[in-house]
Amino acid sequence: MNKINQNHIGTNFDDFLEKTQLLDEVIGISHKHVLSMQIKLAMEKKHITKAEMAKKMHTSRSAVDRLLNPNNPNTTLDTIDRACIALGMRLNISLI
Repeated sequence: MNKINQNHIGTNFDDFLEKTQLLDEVIGISHKHVLSMQIKLAMEKKHITKAEMAKKMHTSRSAVDRLLNPNNPNTTLDTIDRACIALGMRLNISLI
């Protein structure tokens, strides 16, 4: 197994994204991906369909589709909170 010389690797990917001013955008997109995946998994675990989820959230099925779409960045905090309540969960947000 070859040993890599750490002095000649260069910068890491976060440095690249920051230099190209994409880091904040990438972080935001990844947060949405994580949230939509967690909601999908909770729905599957509780055997809740999209139609049932929409009814519990007092919204339309297309709104649930947008919530579950990891590429849709326009999900509001209120929508995420209502999804958590519909699943019997709590939303926990922190700033670091």
